Amino acid sequence: MDQPALLAELEPRAAELLERHLATAREWFPHLLVPWSRGRDFGADEHRDPDDAPISAAAGSALFVNLLTEDNLPHYFRTISDCFGRDDAWGAWTRRWTAEEGRHAIVIRDYLTVTRAIDPVALERARMTQVSNGVVPEPPSLADGLVYASLQELATRIAHHNTGRLLSDPVGRRIMTRVASDENLHHLFYRDLTTAALAIDPATVVPAIDRQVRHFAMPGTGIPDFARHARAIANAGVYDFAAHHEQILVPVLLRHWRIDRLQGLKATAEQARERLLRHIDRVGRIARRLVERRKPQPAT
Repeated sequence: MDQPALLAELEPRAAELLERHLATAREWFPHLLVPWSRGRDFGADEHRDPDDAPISAAAGSALFVNLLTEDNLPHYFRTISDCFGRDDAWGAWTRRWTAEEGRHAIVIRDYLTVTRAIDPVALERARMTQVSNGVVPEPPSLADGLVYASLQELATRIAHHNTGRLLSDPVGRRIMTRVASDENLHHLFYRDLTTAALAIDPATVVPAIDRQVRHFAMPGTGIPDFARHARAIANAGVYDFAAHHEQILVPVLLRHWRIDRLQGLKATAEQARERLLRHIDRVGRIARRLVERRKPQPAT
């Protein structure tokens, strides 16, 4: 099935899932979550004092990456709009998704500025670099876009939720939980749309799942000094191989899409499925080894 045909075939389901999302999503206001009373002016030459809001290096890296990922919204919007188009339920979803994601950047930035949890100068310079470069994944097809968004939204939800757990500040935890809840609803839209696409055209969707899973990169690629931040995030358990395997690959691919149980696949899709299952198994083995290495060693 070619892309325009698949897009048209999926449109009624996209409309249903959009209506479900609108009925489920809860209205909330960033200004009600931000602790404004903690704020004070910044002097023109003032440097942030780390003692103002002491947080761990891992929490700082996670907040830095989480916010800059949200800041790259214009380029994610372009990618999704190019993939889905601007008409019917597809365009309505893309615009609604953009409005909700923009709210995430607002509340996280306001919180970080008021609490001085991160150097605002370094953060703004990184934002300028990130958005000026506009580095985002570019899925090559509609099916690839659906699969990538399913994985990316869930990875983002996990990262936001676990970042909140690193914070000792209950206000910060509440903000990250609120944002993570939105990201989960976004994931459900894409996950269930991919389920529908699998039923319509498995010959196209299974190879797309294989491609996107094997080459998946944690949201945030393109952020300045991303490799260092990603290592800190992984070492703190915010988002690592274990989370990727146990909270994304197993529940989405095996329990929900049931990749291992699909019947009657064409040869190319069958080869992709076998390759994908081997990849999932390999990631699981690596994740288990990493978890074992992180366990406290007994005193000698």
